[in-house]
Amino acid sequence: MDLATRPYRSVLYIPGSKDRALDKARMLQTDAIIFDLEDAVAPEAKAEARETLKEALQTDGYGKRAKIVRINALTSQWGFEDVRVLRDAGADIFLLPKVNNPTDVDALADLLDPAMPIWVMMETPMCVFRAPEIAAHQRVTGLVTGTNDLTKDLGCRYRPDRLPLMTALQRIVMAARASRGVVAIDGVYNRFRDGDGLKAECEQGRDLGFDGKTLIHPMQIEVTNTAFAPSESEIDLARRQIAAFEESQASGQGVAVVDGQIVENLHVVAANRTLAKVDAIAQMAAE
Repeated sequence: MDLATRPYRSVLYIPGSKDRALDKARMLQTDAIIFDLEDAVAPEAKAEARETLKEALQTDGYGKRAKIVRINALTSQWGFEDVRVLRDAGADIFLLPKVNNPTDVDALADLLDPAMPIWVMMETPMCVFRAPEIAAHQRVTGLVTGTNDLTKDLGCRYRPDRLPLMTALQRIVMAARASRGVVAIDGVYNRFRDGDGLKAECEQGRDLGFDGKTLIHPMQIEVTNTAFAPSESEIDLARRQIAAFEESQASGQGVAVVDGQIVENLHVVAANRTLAKVDAIAQMAAE
C-alpha cells in the first residue's frame, strides 16, 4: 500500500527491545507501528535492542502496517549507530526525536537513502514554533505530537480538554496541512485502561484535523480505529453530496442541495477524501 494514501488512524508504540511485543505486533489491527529505540529502551539495552529490531524487520510479517523506526536523537551517543544498523533493515519510515529546526532533519536525511521518508517528533516549544518550516522540509512526510514532553516543557497542567496544549495541537495540524501530503498524528493517551477518556480524546483529535493517534497499548487500537474512520452517516452523506453535485452539473444547474444545505465543489473534494479513506481502510482490513 502506498505510504502517501494509506490510513494512519492508530499508530502503536512498540519497544524495539522486546521480542514478544515485536512478534505480537504482527497480529494487531493497528495501521502503523512505531518501533521505539528511544524512550522505551534503557541505555544499557540500546545496543541489543537495535539488533533485535533489525532481525524483526528483516523477518517482517507486518503486512500492510507501516513500519516506523524511532531512533535516538542524533545528538545522543546512540542515534548514529541506530541509523547505521537499521537504515537498510526494512523500515518504511524513520522517526526523529528532539527536533527543534529543519537543520536537525537535514542531519538525518544525509544518512538515509533519498527515498526514505522522515517523520518528526513535535515535542518541544521551539519545534512547535517552527512547525511550518519543519513540515515544509522536502524529506518530512509526517509530524508526531509528543504531548507528554510538551506538557513537561510548558509546565502546564493536564486537563481532559487539553486546553493548555490547544495552541500547539492546532499549530501542528496547520503546519501539516500547509505542506500538502504531510501526516499529522496526535499524542498518546496515558490512561490506557480508560476507554471512555480515550474515545473522547480521539474524537477531539479527529475534529481538530489529526489523521490518527499514537497509542501505548494494544487495547487502545479498536477505539482509535473507530474514532478516526468515517462513520456510516458520513459515508452516506459523502455519496449523496457527490451524486447531487454531479446531477446539478449535468443538468446545468448552478447549485446542488443536500439535506437543506448547498453543496459546492469544496464539499465534493471533502466527500471524495472521505470515500478515499474508506477505500484505504478496506484495503487494510482485507489483509
